[in-house]
Amino acid sequence: MDVRSVELFLHLSQSLHFAKTSQAMHVSASTLSRVIQRLEDELGSSLFTRDKRSVHLTQAGQRFRSFAEQWLEQWRLLQMDLSLQSNALAGELTLYCSVTASYSHLPDILDKYRLSCPNADIKLATGDVAMAVDKVANGEVDIAIAARPDHLPLNIAFASISKIPLSIIGPTVSCNVRKLLERNPIPWDQVPFILPEHGPARARIDHWFKAMRITPNVHAKVAGHEAIVSMVALGSGVGIAPEVVVDNSPVRERIQSVAVGVELEPFDLGICMLSRRLHEPLMQRFWQIAARN
Repeated sequence: MDVRSVELFLHLSQSLHFAKTSQAMHVSASTLSRVIQRLEDELGSSLFTRDKRSVHLTQAGQRFRSFAEQWLEQWRLLQMDLSLQSNALAGELTLYCSVTASYSHLPDILDKYRLSCPNADIKLATGDVAMAVDKVANGEVDIAIAARPDHLPLNIAFASISKIPLSIIGPTVSCNVRKLLERNPIPWDQVPFILPEHGPARARIDHWFKAMRITPNVHAKVAGHEAIVSMVALGSGVGIAPEVVVDNSPVRERIQSVAVGVELEPFDLGICMLSRRLHEPLMQRFWQIAARN
């Protein structure tokens, strides 16, 4: 039994789908089958029952899963303890986050990280937070600050660092949009909306539309919360944005929060990375510092 075999088994025990685990863990289907067969030979018991349509854990598989989760956790903790005893950790990490997160949440983490790993080089890329999880999953970056999606991929590890409230925002400048918002009741079907292209914020506002029975008048679809805030400040429409983005925006005086009838679920902001890379010393150290922060 080795770490990689245990990781493959645990992923398969969650997905219960050989093709999905093969794709997510970057192994061929034949390799995955051989790994499971080898584990079953070592244990002398079948871990899965499978046919053409479905895969299920056996009773032995369920017991082994509990053991494997504890064993892997202890192994990673041991690796972390041993690796963190060294002050010579060196290498390069590529981080991804939104522009706002780069000065609202990242500095405090990086200050501690540089003290712990002075020889580590950090490369920072910024962009739409809705792309963060995909960039990690695709191997484009090592670590990202992201809003937890409703469905987190099985191969992504996520550690929460903050809860971020969301608001429906409108302009304070004199414009047609503001006039619409001042009417009682607000004629939501006439109000132009600036929407996120995709991601958790889009899911939140789509839920709000449904709860309010609104068919939105979509003026534009924009990538990035900062861009939405800017367009709202210009009087182009109403949008949705995390309060931290509004608070740190240079145009925040041109924006107001709009009272709505349904509370918006806040973002669960955190760091994410590929689960299979948690054992790497630089990644472990960043994970530990961010999670405690």
